[in-house]
Amino acid sequence: MTPADRRPEPAAPTVYIVDDDPGVRDSVALLLRSMGLGTRSFPSATDFLQTFDPRAPGCLVLDLRMPGMSGRELQKRLLEMGSRLPIIFITAHGDVPTAVDAVKDGAVDFIQKPFSHQKLLDMIHEALALDRRLREEELGRAEVQARAATLTPREREVMVLVASGKLNKTVARELGISQRTVEIHRARVMEKMQARSVPDLVQMVMKLQEPPDTQRR
Repeated sequence: MTPADRRPEPAAPTVYIVDDDPGVRDSVALLLRSMGLGTRSFPSATDFLQTFDPRAPGCLVLDLRMPGMSGRELQKRLLEMGSRLPIIFITAHGDVPTAVDAVKDGAVDFIQKPFSHQKLLDMIHEALALDRRLREEELGRAEVQARAATLTPREREVMVLVASGKLNKTVARELGISQRTVEIHRARVMEKMQARSVPDLVQMVMKLQEPPDTQRR
């Protein structure tokens, strides 16, 4: 692998805190900073959206009930934007049914006030691990798509048939070409896709066939 092929070092994650209660914002931010985690705090969902960059890694600690745009509304807005930023909701006791619905829509979890700092930290570490995994998967998928873009239409046909488990002679018969031609295309596919083996190629084809918005968990 050449230096140009190496992935850039990922940026440090940020824990975003959105809560209209300054006391909650300050205490959570202080806790996270004491653990060496980067934080950014916002008093409203609108303030958060004004500076939010979906490309930045991290997670969101979000109050469910706030004046103006609620936490649930912000979650729906982020989903509409295509953001997969993991969310942990802060809730009051009476908001549990709404928080459960938020989890069904992709939130990592929710925590009720007053909450244990250790429990919140555990949730945040889980959310950051999820965000890191999602971004690594997305980066891997983008790399496979870039390699696939270098294939000719015939090479792509051969790749799909080989990945489906068909022998060279079967591929040749289905495409109406010689077995020798299939062997040449197959070798080029393995080289261009940087596949070490047929099982490796199968995994790449599966990535190419995944829907753009896969499930988080």
